[in-house]
Amino acid sequence: MDDDPGLKEIVPEARPAEGELLIDMRDICKSFGPVRALHNVNLRLAPGEILGIVGDNSAGKSTLMKILSGAYHRDSGEVLIEGQPTNFRSPHDSRERGIEMIYQDFALCGNMDVGQNIFLGRWPRRGPFLDRKRMYAESRAVLDRLKVDVNSVYQKVESLSGGRQQSVAIARAISFGPKLVILDEPTANLSVMATNRLLETMAELKRQNVAQIIISHRLTDIFEVGDKVMVLKRGENVGEFAVAETNEHEVLEAIVSGTPANA
Repeated sequence: MDDDPGLKEIVPEARPAEGELLIDMRDICKSFGPVRALHNVNLRLAPGEILGIVGDNSAGKSTLMKILSGAYHRDSGEVLIEGQPTNFRSPHDSRERGIEMIYQDFALCGNMDVGQNIFLGRWPRRGPFLDRKRMYAESRAVLDRLKVDVNSVYQKVESLSGGRQQSVAIARAISFGPKLVILDEPTANLSVMATNRLLETMAELKRQNVAQIIISHRLTDIFEVGDKVMVLKRGENVGEFAVAETNEHEVLEAIVSGTPANA
């Protein structure tokens, strides 16, 4: 049996039954000393859904996602993955449960090429030797499956534009076969063209039943690809909307006032 590390299937074989939640965060609380970052926050996400999380800079968006991705420990509350309670001790634990988070800095090595970055830390081997042929072939396969336009897997990452570097970061995350990908302000520093490519990639992931959470200040992006939008203010839920049943004005009202426009 070939037990070398390699790309996992983009769509994991084991999926929850129809109607079952992928993520269920209940009454999450987190403080940093005297500062209360989150208070009784709830988040529910089904397989293949895209959720946008919005709010001002002190709303608690990143803190909530770092708890979900294992970077922070919650003070109280529950996190259930596919109905099973979890207590992540590290990002490795969350990855084992199918959660990947892509930060704004992408966490790539610029002096390495695309294929090396996709397999960073888990390069496939043939006996004692690096299996370069397999690494580059599988890197090309995941890029093609995501339909991203990175021309060569041999190209140094530092020579790529910001948008294409982000595509490599997403390909790396997807190569682990996640059920959920979290993107932190993914379009903040992208051109219009690169933003459109990213949104197309997110739509492709949705078609492959990969759930996504996008933290963003750009409501237009969320309304383009999202299913739901959740508003946080001062560490609390103040609104959740189905994108098909709301508009940007209602969401902005919730962000500013702390209450839904129709409350």
